[in-house]
Amino acid sequence: MLTKVNKVEVKESAYKHGVSTIDLLHAVNTPIDVFPMDGYRIVIGAGTDGTLLEIGIRNQVIFHAMKARPKYLRRKR
Repeated sequence: MLTKVNKVEVKESAYKHGVSTIDLLHAVNTPIDVFPMDGYRIVIGAGTDGTLLEIGIRNQVIFHAMKARPKYLRRKR
């Protein structure tokens, strides 16, 4: 499970969908769910306003951030 991230690098590509630095860091530091992928993780967490975000992170590098898509919100338990 992903734990609190203290030091990360944020790639320019993470800003493509308009998510602010503070929101993407808040989402990563307060994860609701984590999806292991091939070589990276998708973290679902809330931005500072409560909007659910999906964050792509590989080796402490955030490369993707956007409003969470339904495929990550309808996970079967």
